[in-house]
Formats: sequence, C-alpha cells, structure tokens
Amino acid sequence: MTLDNESLTITKLNNSSFHINLKKSEVQVSPLPNTRVMPMLADPSQKYKPYTPLVLKDRQWPSKTFTKAPIWLSTDLRDGNQALANPMTIEQKTLFFRELIKCGVKQIEVAYPAASDTDFNFVRGLIENNEIPDDVWIQVLTPAREDLIKRTVDSVAGAKHAILHMYNATSPLFRDVVFRNSKEQTVELAVKHTKIVRQLTEECTAKYGTKFIYEYSPETFTQSEPEFALEICEAVKTAWGKAGLGEERIIFNLPATVEIGPPNHYADQIEDFCNKISEREKIIVSLHPHNDRGTGTAAAELGMLAGGDRIEGCLFGNGERTGNVDLVNLSLNLYTQGISPGLDFSDIQSVIDTITQCNDLPIHPRHPYAGELVFTAFSGSHQDAIKKGFEAQKIAHAAAVAKGEPPYWNMPYLPIDPADLGQNYEAVIRVNSQSGKGGIAYLIKQHLHLDLPRKLQVAFYQVIQEISDREAREVTVDDITTAFRQTYHFGGAKYKGRLALRNFKISTQSPIQTSEGSGDEASDETRHFDGTISVDGNYRVVRGDGNGPLSALLDALRTHLDINLVIREYSEHAIAEGTDSKAASYVELVPSNDRKSAQSWWGVGVDSDIAGSGLRAVLSAVNRAIGDRVLPELKLSVGFNARSGQADVSSAIANALGLLLPRRFQSSFFEVVQRHARDHGGEISYQAVTELFKKTYGFQIDTSSSKIVLASHKLGHLSEGRRQITAGFIVSGELKNATGAGNGPLSSVLAALHTLIDGSLSIREYSEHSVGEGTDVVAASYVDLVYEVSGAKKSSSWGVATDVDITTSGINAVLSAVNSLDVVLKKGN
Repeated sequence: MTLDNESLTITKLNNSSFHINLKKSEVQVSPLPNTRVMPMLADPSQKYKPYTPLVLKDRQWPSKTFTKAPIWLSTDLRDGNQALANPMTIEQKTLFFRELIKCGVKQIEVAYPAASDTDFNFVRGLIENNEIPDDVWIQVLTPAREDLIKRTVDSVAGAKHAILHMYNATSPLFRDVVFRNSKEQTVELAVKHTKIVRQLTEECTAKYGTKFIYEYSPETFTQSEPEFALEICEAVKTAWGKAGLGEERIIFNLPATVEIGPPNHYADQIEDFCNKISEREKIIVSLHPHNDRGTGTAAAELGMLAGGDRIEGCLFGNGERTGNVDLVNLSLNLYTQGISPGLDFSDIQSVIDTITQCNDLPIHPRHPYAGELVFTAFSGSHQDAIKKGFEAQKIAHAAAVAKGEPPYWNMPYLPIDPADLGQNYEAVIRVNSQSGKGGIAYLIKQHLHLDLPRKLQVAFYQVIQEISDREAREVTVDDITTAFRQTYHFGGAKYKGRLALRNFKISTQSPIQTSEGSGDEASDETRHFDGTISVDGNYRVVRGDGNGPLSALLDALRTHLDINLVIREYSEHAIAEGTDSKAASYVELVPSNDRKSAQSWWGVGVDSDIAGSGLRAVLSAVNRAIGDRVLPELKLSVGFNARSGQADVSSAIANALGLLLPRRFQSSFFEVVQRHARDHGGEISYQAVTELFKKTYGFQIDTSSSKIVLASHKLGHLSEGRRQITAGFIVSGELKNATGAGNGPLSSVLAALHTLIDGSLSIREYSEHSVGEGTDVVAASYVDLVYEVSGAKKSSSWGVATDVDITTSGINAVLSAVNSLDVVLKKGN
C-alpha cells in the first residue's frame, strides 16, 4: 500500500492493484492499467449455483409443434423505453406507436404512467387524439401501491380497451434482500392491491366506459419457487374474483425477468404452471423472456409449446441488459413454418428506419431477418449453392404452378424469401476475397442478364480476385459490373475496345457443283464478311471468307490486321422473350497454330441479331488478345490482282469524312487513287486515301492560294423566280466583283464566273446530303462541272464542299470543281 496527498494505491496478495482517488467528492476505485482484477475461476462451481431442474414425469411440450401464432404484446414503449440511455420523447413514442399499429400489433404496453408526467401525458395524448384503433388494447404498468394504481387508472380513463398490469417480485432474493417480506406478506401485498385494482377499474368503467383486462406478474417468476408462484397467482385470481372466458380472462405474466437457466427449463416451468393452475380456461398465460443467456427466442418458442398463450417483447429485442425477446424474430420464425404470425413486416426496412430513429440504437448487421448481412453470402460455396438454387427453383415453381400446386420456397442458405420482407436480391450475394465464381456469375446474370459459360466464369473470377486482393475490401456489385464491362468491352461506347463493329453484311457463296457421277462431294457454302470496323478510332472496311460469319470475320482480321486467332468454344442464349429478345454470345479464342493453348481470350457480345452478337463477341475477345500491340496499317490494294475496289475507296471516305460520294464521283476518285497507287506498289493506306481526296478537291484544307476564291456573296430575287448573285471573288490574289443571274443560286454563280473567265461552265450533276446530327449538322454538296473553251478539249471535274448553309455549300462545291479545272481567265482579270 502506498499513500500520498491525493491518492492511495493498494496491491492485493493476488497482485491485483487498485487506485483510489481521495480528492473526489465520491471515492472512485479503479484498477490500474495492465492489471487483471478478477480472472475467470478454474472452478466456477465455487461461485455459481446451477439452476434447479423441475421433475416432470410426463412433460408434453417436446412432442408438440406450432399450429398458430400467440397473442403479441409489444412492450417497446415501456420496458424497451426504460432501457434507453435517452428515453423517447412524446413525439418519438407517438411515431413508434403508429409503426406498431401499421405492423398489426393489437396489444401495446404504452407506459408506466405513474412514473412521470411525460408517460402520463403520452397515454392521455393517445386517447384524446384518437390514436388508438378500436381493436387495439393499450396496456399500462403499475407496482402494487394504491396511489400509483390510482394514477395509472386515471391515465387510461376514456380509452375503449385497457389492460392494467400490476406486479410485485416473488423470488427469495427479492423477498429476503430487496423488500424483506415473508411469503405471507408478499401474497397479502398482491391480494390487497388486486382488490384495489378491481375497485378502481370498475369505477372507471362505470364513469368512462373503459373496458379492462387485468394482468398480474409474479416478477422474477423463473427465480421463484414454482409452488409459491402458483400459490400467489391462485390468491390473485380469487381476489380478482371475476375471471371468465374470452376477454374476461385474467392474464398471468410469467417473466424470465433475468434469464437464469436454459430454455427447456423455462418450458418446464410454464408447463408445470399451466398443469397446476385452477380454471386454466379462464387464464391467459403470458411469457416475458429476457435474453441474458442469449436464448430468449428459444425460451419463448419452447414456452409456447409448453402452454403459453401470449408473448411480451420488443421489436428487434430492445430492453434492459441484453434485451427483451425479439417479436420480429419470433413472428418470422412462425412465418417460415407456414404459419401466419398476424404481424406484417412486408416493408421491414421501413420498420427498421422508424425503430432505430426512435430508439437511437442500430440493428446489428447479423440480426435475424433485419440485419444488413442476414441475406448475404460471401463464401464461394454458399454463393454457388444459392445460384444453383435460384435456377432450380425457377423450374420447380413453373412446374408447380402448371400442376396447380403451391410454389414452395426451397433455397440453400435462405430460410425466407427476402422479397416477402420488401427486400430485393441485390444483397444476397456479395463478393470479397473468400467469394467464388458462382456468386460472381450470379451477380452478372442478375444485373447484366448474362448467363456466363463455366470457363468464362473461371476467367472473370480471376479478374475479380485480383481487384479484391488489391483493394482489400468487399467488391461491390458496381465494381463487378464495371470490371466486366471494361474487361470485355461490353455495354456501349464508354467501354469500346480498340476494335469495334460498325456495320456488316454477310453473304453466301454457293458451293461449286460437281459433275454428275464424278464421285466428288460438293464443297460447303462459304460465308463472306463485308463490314466496317473501328480500328483505334478510325473506320476501316475489311473483308474475309469462312464457313460461317465468325470464321469469316477472323479471316478478315487475319488478312487485314495480321491477327491469327481461331474459335475454341462458342455458346449463346436469348435475353428476354418476344419482340424485345436479344442474343448473347460467348466466344473463346486461341492462337490459330495452337488449338490446345493454355492461354485463351474470352469475349462477350449482345445484339438483336444472332450473327451480330457473335461478331461482337469475337471482337470482344480479340481486344483482350491484342492488348496494346501495335497493329499494321490497313491499306487498300488497288493494283494488279487488287483485293479492293471502288466501293472500298468510297467507304474509306465515308468513314473518315462522312461524305457519301455520288456513284460517278466514286468512279472518278477511284481513278485518281489508282493512278497514285501505281507509284506505290499498287497499295495505298486509308490515311493516304483521305489526304489524297482532300488535296485533289481542296476539301478541308487552306484554299486561299487557289485560282478563284469566294470572298463574299449576296443573293437576291428577280422576277419570275429568277435569282441574282452579287459576289466578291479573289482572283489570282486580287478582289474582283461580279454579278450573275440564273434560275437558282448555282446557275447565278456560274453566270458571275462567266464574267471572269473565257469559255463556259455547266453543271452535269449535283447532289447534296446532311452530315452529322443535331446542332453539329452541316450540308455536303457535290457538283460535276463541265468546262468548254475555244481551242481546248472539253474537260470536267468534281467539286465538294460542306457548310452550315446549304447555299454556301453548293457555291463552294462549284468553286472546288472550278479550281480543279484549267480555266482561262479573261484578259485584264
């Protein structure tokens, strides 16, 4: 022991040390850090006595089963409220009461009215504000004291139905230590005040019409001698003197005020009481289990089998110490046995929100039926079982409905359908490092409607495992679906890979017919793929042949991009039905020279067309295979034995510039391309085609140095629908003004140009179309212009231009053609 002016430290023989603060107004004793005050005993029998079991020679409850729900009494607003660090306000209690009514609770212990003005005023408010439905009984609690009983009766005056609940403690511990009463004094206390309850309630009924039921609790019933608990209840029933049938029955509440034995012992006590109490038919046996040993739910259920008619508890098990028995748990246990509990938790989340708001206590994530994780499987084997269970149950339910039989719920690891509680299946399977491919595949099926082949499940599982290991956290559904989209370039432009399908056409080449009787078999039909794909953001036309659309695409990729892959596995299924049906395709690709390769790449595609979904799946897998590999530049072959033709060139321009060239314009530019390619081995790249087009027709390049450039123009109307243009042209670097008239803008500009050049210009063909969408749309114009001048051969050229104004687009197309021709300027110009 050491002593100073402020504190005293005592060290006991067992080396436990205590620090006593002497300066505080109250002496505070606390263990010093890093000391063990009271270790668990090696022989706890030297400190704790076991419960004393009842000897029941013919107990019946073990062989009974549940057939109906009990009467439910919620004591949230009384027993639950008194256990809160911050008791509920009147507003919170009113909100809680309304929630209990919504859930279908018909008996609600609302207060201990004599304890405080708050509780008294709350009860009066319920009555005076007509909050209590006609079929609901409110219950109020009072100890065995006359003044408190009177205050309690006054609180419910005017209510239609009320249960007055009186109690006094009956166990030896409370008789001898707390109240120091003998058995006889304890019985007399209960009898005397029961008579007072009878008198006061009868007066209230006469004056206000309130109908009463009387409830008596031998508090600490489970710690009382069974014969004494029976004796005091018999005495109370006699004192009450008017126990009858139906709503005239007296309620004996038999509480496990503190849970001191296993649930089977509580059931024995209840059965023993029910067998020995007289006039059993005039009694409601009510159970009030607490959860000190963690077996409150089991005690309540076994107590029901033993004869209990009514259960008092709280929603989600709030209450003193470890709480009252949980009414939600009990009622849903019955529900999952096919017994209607008479309580409605169809929107359990709404109930949770209200109760946690009022109690200011969270629901544990593992709380039965209500916790955030109770319908969640992280384990891979559990997830796989649930996934298979859903698939099998869908088939079983369809068969049952066809036979007119009930579609019974029968699922691994899910004793209740979350949908019955207003929950969805999103949280049923969640993913962490312990999860398996089955759970991940289930989530993909639920959220993306894709039923992945088993080998693809394995491949994608590795992707998720890598994420889980890297992040060291739970992987959310959004994480999984986003990873799937990114991995397989699935789900729109945001996830597009380096190669993407724009459009395609599949044609069939008939087999070569053999001579009759030659003995040779006809070859299989050949499929020809002709399509446009985006290659690193640039549209390219590719072509290939195969025995089907997918092999034809792979042939095109091999020919044009040096990608040599073949299909090892393919599967497909429909998504939805009817007109909204789509096809989902899955492709596994391997190197063409090693079909047994350990390395493979999976792809996924969805399209309303089955061929389209397969082609998209191929490109999905190809994107996985090529990674960041540099691809060869795509070129058009327009020389000897050319593989590319006029359509390829025009497609290249359409894809690069959005221009849909008229057919004669296509022919004209194809000749330009062929002449250029002759000097480059008969090949030309797509980029070179685009640049050649721009240079040839002055399209989207600086034309300020061209022979004739439009600086300004103004169109006017003449009589008989004719048009006149006044324009400023820059001719060989000098501004020249010219005016011309014609039937329209283009003929007017030709007339103006005739004032600047020798010879004549005429339009042989004109066409136009829009490019782009919405606010970005522009007009594209094409002009085939013919030029005739004395002493020279007639010539022609195409011109092209785009502009937001269609008239300006046409005029500039004319000038594009003019500048491609060798026009002769008038002298002086």
